[in-house]
Amino acid sequence: MSLALDIMATKYADRYSTTMSHKQIEGNFMNQHSKLVLNVAERLSCTEAEGPGKRYALWVQGCPLRCPGCCNPHMLAVKDATWLSVDELAQEICNTEEIEGVTFIGGEPFAQAEALAELAQIIRSQGLSVMVFSGFTYKYLQDSAHPAYQRLLANIDLLVDGPYIKSKHSTERRWIGSTNQNIRFLSDRYAHLKSEADGWDSGTNTIELRLKGDQLFINGFPHPDLNALLNNPSLFNNLNSSHATQPATTSNSSKMGSSIQSSSKPILVE
Repeated sequence: MSLALDIMATKYADRYSTTMSHKQIEGNFMNQHSKLVLNVAERLSCTEAEGPGKRYALWVQGCPLRCPGCCNPHMLAVKDATWLSVDELAQEICNTEEIEGVTFIGGEPFAQAEALAELAQIIRSQGLSVMVFSGFTYKYLQDSAHPAYQRLLANIDLLVDGPYIKSKHSTERRWIGSTNQNIRFLSDRYAHLKSEADGWDSGTNTIELRLKGDQLFINGFPHPDLNALLNNPSLFNNLNSSHATQPATTSNSSKMGSSIQSSSKPILVE
């Protein structure tokens, strides 16, 4: 990584170390209350498409990288999305039933490393695992002098690292967007998965579809053809207004949900 990118990444991380006053949140899982907040683009209480087992997924807003082909372009800008305190998120996550861990995606999680490190530490103290998708390489993060990076790394069990490279797109591994990316086992939590004969993350990319009111929400790794279709304005221009009111926002390798606004039934693409 260049010095310029290092300065930019540090600037983004500092931007998101914002504090805010908030009422104290009750919970027996914390001895102290955090004043740190996170700029959250989206969150999902339970998914099986964002890492091993059932997981809470948290997408952050803002990314200093601009990977061509990123399917979360709406999460790249440093702008206000939903600001939530670490306390609020910790309580929400720790009170979510039947999950084995949390996945941080975005956006770029290391752009909000300070707050996520604190959240990850609380989560792991309650026996939950932490998985992170980052566009930075593991070596870059290890070599960085930014203390928040090191603290977040110390509280990660699984790290998927490296930028998404469109020309190296992969559909052969469930949680890998392009072949240059790697999965790092940063703790022993999932060490048993490395010995699986067929590869613990083998298989085609996975997506989940959910109806939320009049929206179709897709998270995981949609096929590039699906992304292209959902990003095609003519698809929605040709639909009767009773079926779609606005274009979808899509996602795949950078992990987020896409939504199709519909006033009747969802549009299913096969």
